[in-house]
Parts: sequence; structure tokens; C-alpha cells
Amino acid sequence: MIVNERIVSYIHSLEKSNGSICDKIENTAHETDVPIIRKEMESFLRVMINIRNPQNILEIGAAIGYSAIIMANCMPKNCHITTIENYDKRIPIAKENIKAAGLEDKITLMEGDAAEILDLLVEQKRQFEFVFIDAAKSQYLSYLERILKMTKEGAVIIADNVLQEGELIESRFAVERRNRTIHSRMREYLYSVKNMEELETTIVPIGDGISMSVRKESKNG
Repeated sequence: MIVNERIVSYIHSLEKSNGSICDKIENTAHETDVPIIRKEMESFLRVMINIRNPQNILEIGAAIGYSAIIMANCMPKNCHITTIENYDKRIPIAKENIKAAGLEDKITLMEGDAAEILDLLVEQKRQFEFVFIDAAKSQYLSYLERILKMTKEGAVIIADNVLQEGELIESRFAVERRNRTIHSRMREYLYSVKNMEELETTIVPIGDGISMSVRKESKNG
């Protein structure tokens, strides 16, 4: 927990229901230990989507479809979400949840390795105004390199879980050996998004930490 637990509990108490479908998905996720976005992240995504009004949203890491459904329920009428998931056991559940929510025409679930699918989307010259990254933490920078080829000025790129429950501020040697690769690569990701000329980035300590970047106007036109 990187924010005072009492503050987080109070913020959660103010949240309204996301509807019966989302409430059911959320309860099932908690019962089966499937990671889904936190309440703070839900609110943040909803606000940012309403500010940006994107026509095309890209999500890397569908899990069981919860966050895609949350976004679809507040996105502009003609907007479409492309979401990617690689974990075989979660894909059919995500499909069922998207169908139950009546959003099959609004959400396209692409199955397979995220890097490979992103390369395909680059080849197809797809463009996105809003990107949400919530997948393999060690691959965020690799994903970003591809995302930059599919976004233009004004596009918003949000990455979740960037502070790793506060471990990111610790020395690499204070982190469990099995987590050191993620630790170093996430630090590299945050350094990159804070220093890239193409991006304006803020790191926000809500949930497990998020970074939000906005594509700036290219100096090369």
C-alpha cells in the first residue's frame, strides 16, 4: 500500500456501483484471486476517457475483461476498444464477460503475445488516442516502443502498477531476487517516459502507482 489505507478506504466508500455485470465480475475476481484494476484506477480511467474523448482505445492486458468493460461504459458512442490477452485460462472468461455486458460490438479481444499483436497493429497502421497498459510489468518499455508508432499528438498513455507496492524506491538488492528484473525494467520504463522528448509524463501515487503520458507535437513534423 503506497497511500494511507484509511484514505483509500474512504475514497472507496464514495464509489458507486458499476452495474450488476461489473459487480459480479469484480466479486468473482476477488474470490478467485484474479487481479483487476483498483477502484481508484477505475475512476481515473473514466475521468481521463471523458476528458480525451478517444475514438480508438488500446488496452494491453485484458485479464477477464473487467477494465475494458469499465472503459466501454463511459467511452464516446463511436469509440472502439482493442484489448489484448495472452493467458489461455482468462481469455474465455473475458469473452463471456464482454458478451454478458452486451459489448461484443464495442470491444475486440485479440488473443496472443502482446508484443506480436502490437507488431501486427503497427503493420496495419492502426492509430489509437488512448492506451492503457496493465500486462507483464517487465515488458512495459518494449510495449511503449511499439505504442509510439501507433499514437500521435494528444494521445494519452496510462500504465498501471508502476510503483510495485512501493518496492520501486528500494535498492535492487533489497528486493527479492525473483522480482529484480521487474524492478530494474520498471525503473527504466519510468526514467524513459519522464525523459522522452515525445512525451509529457506524470507519475501519480494512486492504487499501486500509475504513469500518465501525453504525446507531444513532433519537432520533426
